[in-house]
Amino acid sequence: MSARFEELDWQQTPMGELMLRRRAEPGTGTQIYEVKLGEEFLMSSLFTVAEEQMSLLGLAAARGEKLDVVVGGLGLGYTAVTALGDARVHRLEVIDALPAVIDWHQRKLLPVSAQLVEDPRTTLRQDDFFAVMRTPPTPEAPRHDLILLDVDHSPRHTLHPSHSDLYTTEGLTALAAHLADRGVFTLWSDDAPDEEFMATLATVFDDCQAHVVEFANHLTGGVSSNTVYVGTKPAH
Repeated sequence: MSARFEELDWQQTPMGELMLRRRAEPGTGTQIYEVKLGEEFLMSSLFTVAEEQMSLLGLAAARGEKLDVVVGGLGLGYTAVTALGDARVHRLEVIDALPAVIDWHQRKLLPVSAQLVEDPRTTLRQDDFFAVMRTPPTPEAPRHDLILLDVDHSPRHTLHPSHSDLYTTEGLTALAAHLADRGVFTLWSDDAPDEEFMATLATVFDDCQAHVVEFANHLTGGVSSNTVYVGTKPAH
């Protein structure tokens, strides 16, 4: 590994070798944090615009003054911290399957870790988000006003085969059971808008939209984009 890289943590996980590393951006010296799973890059602090926009677009669609928010996928923490910037957020639970990722933030290894873990509204939960959503909520369980999901590359390109069922009508219906009436589901995707998935989303949610979020890509010298899907649960 180049001397420019500093390995902050390495752990073997059920999905493969997980590495958190830090490097200096050539020319500026800016510290960049990157996560790799095996040979695959999962995320970089160089590109956080779409993660932040996912929170902002979801919050813009959410109603109420005391919002209960769930984030599926902790990652570098930018989605969750952006949500905490909205004073309406009363409770924020972040669910991640990998204890290593939660540990990084508890050890405050990442730029926004302190802001995230020191906010009394935040709960970090080690669990399988997809299994949680498959399980029907109990009558006394709170219904969420907003669910933000950023785990897989896209509905078609999942990190694990067990995630695929969420992106079906049945899986989205199970997820919607965890939302309050008019609650909002927001999904990040690395792919362009997928018409087939949009049609599936519309079988469960109202006001479905696919927002294309563009951002400068300093590595290519051009512009890259992600997609943020937003849907609202119908009122009974």
